[in-house]
Amino acid sequence: MKILAKTDIGAFRESNQDDYRAGVFETGDAWAVVCDGMGGVSGGQVASKICVERVSEAIKRGYRENMTVKTAQNLLNSAICAANAAVFSEGQKNREFSGMGTTVVAVMVVKGFAVIAHVGDSRAYIYDDNIGLITKDHSLVQYLMDTGKITEEEAKVHPDRNIITRAVGILSFVDVDFDLIELDDNKNILICTDGLCGSLSDNEMLNIIKEYGDSSTEKLVEMAINAGSRDNITVVLMVADSQGE
Repeated sequence: MKILAKTDIGAFRESNQDDYRAGVFETGDAWAVVCDGMGGVSGGQVASKICVERVSEAIKRGYRENMTVKTAQNLLNSAICAANAAVFSEGQKNREFSGMGTTVVAVMVVKGFAVIAHVGDSRAYIYDDNIGLITKDHSLVQYLMDTGKITEEEAKVHPDRNIITRAVGILSFVDVDFDLIELDDNKNILICTDGLCGSLSDNEMLNIIKEYGDSSTEKLVEMAINAGSRDNITVVLMVADSQGE
């Protein structure tokens, strides 16, 4: 696989509280971690940095060429739980960082499968000629949609659409959701924070990727800003080998 990535402060924020790491192993297997911090300018940056560093280092240490999908899932779960403990502990020790937290999406591609772990409202999509959302937001508007209180269209403009119901580091424990997607030579993964997917529709993102190829991450950020994104913007594309040749 090939990794394309971009993070940007955006047009309105004073700092970038998003963070990411990604890479490709010698075997061709790939990994990525994307976080969107919260809890004030300093707290959000600290939370996302701690989480992305802890999880990415655990992935690099724990990866084995012949590891199973189940082993990869266990590795991601333990890594995110350890990151949660680290963020929570830092928030308890330093009053300035009290209540800080972060979303996380962590992906490992092993044995032709994408193992996806997530907490919060940052997202993972699968795309080829079409695009589909893999993860399900841990957010207030998602809960309201699930319970039939608002529609999907109402959710897009809801005044509380930025409220999330689960995050890394807020509590001493965290529940991690997992998805498993079988990949082939034409399937790719898009991971992003809500600064991107909250400003562009799924089809708009796909069309930009199709048109701009290797420069699509820069264009996605540019178009999200032009569309009025008020948040930091981060996007990582995990592109299949056949797409990157």
